[in-house]
Amino acid sequence: MSGVDLARVALRAAREQARARGAMTQQRRQARRGGGLRSGARAGGRDPLPLGAAIERLTVERGWEMPLAVGGVVGRWPDLVGPEVAQHCAPEGYDEEARVLTVRCDSTAWATQLRLLAPELLRRLNADLGPGTVRLIRVLGPSGPGRGPGRLRAPGSRGPGDTYG
Repeated sequence: MSGVDLARVALRAAREQARARGAMTQQRRQARRGGGLRSGARAGGRDPLPLGAAIERLTVERGWEMPLAVGGVVGRWPDLVGPEVAQHCAPEGYDEEARVLTVRCDSTAWATQLRLLAPELLRRLNADLGPGTVRLIRVLGPSGPGRGPGRLRAPGSRGPGDTYG
């Protein structure tokens, strides 16, 4: 774990402890007042939140900031890489621990081209998402058809292995 991750975990633990202390204090106050929940003019923890604020609070509490930021790349992929590259290559997954973005291309030629463009694409992604969000772009070629045993295929055979990938 990096220093940023440790700081995030410590901050989350401190927030939870503070929230627990606040809940205990509120329960004591309610017990002194007669126990019932009351509605008043002041804002409380039970008041409804706007949807954007509720989602933001949830992402901060759960530590989802980075996966959501990287998830936003999928919608903006054509803007980041250009329409021609986006037509042939698409993001497939993100490993949060290793900070590796996996991209699948529809042909080996496009996979080779994207491997050559990877340093520039890495710069663009980190400028947009924040430094160090993506450390490596893993480019995959097309996946071939399933190689299950069929009527005319011997079990365990791989078929034409040099055709795909």
